[in-house]
Amino acid sequence: MDEMPDSIRRLAAEALGTALLLAIVIGSGVMGERLAGGNIAIALLGNTLATGAGLVVLITIFGPLSGAHFNPAVTLVFAMRREIGWGLAAGYLAAQLTGAVLGVWAAHMMFAEPVLQVSDKLRDGPAQAFSELIATFGLVATILGSVRFRPEATPLMVGLYITAAYWFTASTSFANPVVTIARTMSNTFAGIAPVSAPAFILAQILGALVALALFNWLLQDTPPRLG
Repeated sequence: MDEMPDSIRRLAAEALGTALLLAIVIGSGVMGERLAGGNIAIALLGNTLATGAGLVVLITIFGPLSGAHFNPAVTLVFAMRREIGWGLAAGYLAAQLTGAVLGVWAAHMMFAEPVLQVSDKLRDGPAQAFSELIATFGLVATILGSVRFRPEATPLMVGLYITAAYWFTASTSFANPVVTIARTMSNTFAGIAPVSAPAFILAQILGALVALALFNWLLQDTPPRLG
């Protein structure tokens, strides 16, 4: 009898956390673009800092409740590691997608944008897709390494990694399938055209699987904490 309420709380935490993440990503993109006076670098910097800082807060708050995945690629990794059941993982995916869409809509409403939009911002080409593979590989590597060796530092590690990855990847590091889908629904600074999304999502899943395979090997027989 106790398992059902716990599962519901975990799904609610995933939905709410993902919604807040997308509100941060889209909202800070709109704000940055409006205030930057046409300087794309400044707009991206504002978008980057808000997203990285927001992730630290969201993972700290929701980590004890649901694990703070907010990302189907992360959920897939933990399901394959048998740290979450496949049924609950499917629920996480539904919660993440629902929350992501609601977060985009909330950001639009905050900035008096049309709620329903479709992005026309193309992000095409092999370099962009490869960037997403690297971005997601690095994200999963960060999570697996920090959870193993410094679990208390995971929120900060993820926030710092995404802050860096916004700038060292050509794609600005979406690194998340539901974030990618939700950003097709925003014709703003952080949007992505629907036609560009499938390559991003495929690369993200591949990057997560490569990181899982490599870090399962690297971390085997390694003590949980160092030093």
